[in-house]
Amino acid sequence: MNTKRIVLSALTMMIMAAFFLNASAVPAAEDYSKAPREDTVIFDIDGGRVPAPDLWNPYVPGARRDHGLHQAMAEPLFILNYESGKIEPWLGESMTSNAAMDEWTLKLRPGITWNDGVPMTADDMVFTMELMMKNDTFGERGLVSWLKDVKKVDDVTVVFTLTGPNPRFQLDYFSVRIWGSVFPLPKHIWEGKDPLTFKNYDAEKGWPIFSGPYKLASISETEFVYVRDDNWWGAKTGVFKLPKPKKLIWTWGGPEETRAAMMADGKLDSLMDVTLGAFQAIKAQNPKVIAWFDKLPYAWLDPCSRTFEFNTTVNPWDDKEMRWALNKLIDRERIVKIAYEGTTLPSKSPFPAYPPLNRFVDMMKGNSKFDQLWEVDVAGAQKIFESKGYTKKGNYYVDKNGKELAITIETNEAYIEKQRIADQMVEMFQAAGINATHRKIADGTFWETFQYGKFETHMGWQNCGSVNEPWATLDTMNNRWLKPVGERSLGGDQWRWDNKDYSALVDQIGVLPLGDPKIDDLVVKALAIYYDELPTIPITQAKKLIPFDTTYWTGWPTAKNNYLHSTTWWQSTHKILQHLEPAAK
Repeated sequence: MNTKRIVLSALTMMIMAAFFLNASAVPAAEDYSKAPREDTVIFDIDGGRVPAPDLWNPYVPGARRDHGLHQAMAEPLFILNYESGKIEPWLGESMTSNAAMDEWTLKLRPGITWNDGVPMTADDMVFTMELMMKNDTFGERGLVSWLKDVKKVDDVTVVFTLTGPNPRFQLDYFSVRIWGSVFPLPKHIWEGKDPLTFKNYDAEKGWPIFSGPYKLASISETEFVYVRDDNWWGAKTGVFKLPKPKKLIWTWGGPEETRAAMMADGKLDSLMDVTLGAFQAIKAQNPKVIAWFDKLPYAWLDPCSRTFEFNTTVNPWDDKEMRWALNKLIDRERIVKIAYEGTTLPSKSPFPAYPPLNRFVDMMKGNSKFDQLWEVDVAGAQKIFESKGYTKKGNYYVDKNGKELAITIETNEAYIEKQRIADQMVEMFQAAGINATHRKIADGTFWETFQYGKFETHMGWQNCGSVNEPWATLDTMNNRWLKPVGERSLGGDQWRWDNKDYSALVDQIGVLPLGDPKIDDLVVKALAIYYDELPTIPITQAKKLIPFDTTYWTGWPTAKNNYLHSTTWWQSTHKILQHLEPAAK
């Protein structure tokens, strides 16, 4: 017995020795949070400082995604590729409709896991949709307005039953058409939580949990660090390759001149929209910096044209003639020359100047209001003021009670481009006798006042929607979204413009298949109402001059390397990460 024990003990010691010997031979996992500069990509944060860095709930009002949440972690179902014109699969394998287009079937890719290893299934998608349907201020309200029922068929199949035909259901909500899209949340994390208060952040638990190739490592108001997940499902299944960068950083450096200096010094690989002068200064110091084009205008045409926007419930801008008077004072050519240094062009509509949409604008030629839109007519504007009872007293017009005709234009403090436009309009309005001021608003407050209708006017881009068809932009002003001032409007019509004839036309367009010949006449009629009333005023197209530094990383999207549009603040950044390669040593 003792002999057996001695033999067993000896065998045990040999096995343990072999185990520890082999264990010591396995290299420890690399700590990617300490990855050197050449393994790190540094992005500029689009919206500036993030006041609530511990808020990782993407579907509550005021939540941010542009600091890496939806570029590095939360993956889309599909991506609309502007360069190819195709909807490309990502988490989703396919999405098809029935003949009536009121039922859509989503097929997820097999083998997807959340980055805690738990499989992603149809249960997660159904759970996420039901959260949105049960909570009025949670999620994508446009999507919810179409949902009648969502059912799981099997682990990779979900069927959406809609309230009516919608040929744009996949395009509008699941395809990163512009900026972001709807994506599933992990049911095993979110179940039992209050979706309106759950922050989805706990560093000790490894939250937030998403499905992308990177995990969150650290946060602050101005810097977010992500490390590569080498167990990412996309690489394990062979659908995608493991991205080359080991670490990603999204950072906010402050004013344009500070961020431009950072890129010139090799401390930013991707910089958000800058002026031509700033780009030329960066390139003079760092010749390895590139842009979409390698010569003027350098910039990429963003789908969100810039619009001057009214709260149409606020006197005197509740009067369409007063809105038209302001339009007569706006010199768009001057704005392009000064605010953009000639790198863009004036807008002719609320649409981006993309070929599929330009033809609708051409159809408006001959409409008197459309043809007058770009005429600068100071005397004509002043004639309107006087017809409304205003008289000139000193520098400004006043009403019969002696109150000055005044206007406040709000802009988001993070967006210098809109601030430059507003500054030019203030000068134009002041010169014509309006006491105009420009107020820069912190990001969270800007959206809060806009959604609740607690603003007078602002310089923005919120008609944004259409890319390859006209309905999405037109629908932003549909009165199906109308809420009283003081109630949050999330789906659209934050301008509180109530025009039933316009809205009826837009509703008719919305149920027609893309390319249906009946759409043309309906769009012309809807635009005629829009130009007559001007709830928003088209100002300029949005040329985005986005510099990339090739010192450490190549493979950035450009007009020559046009595998995708150059939007690193969009959820389509996942595709860009697939193309980045370390620069040749």
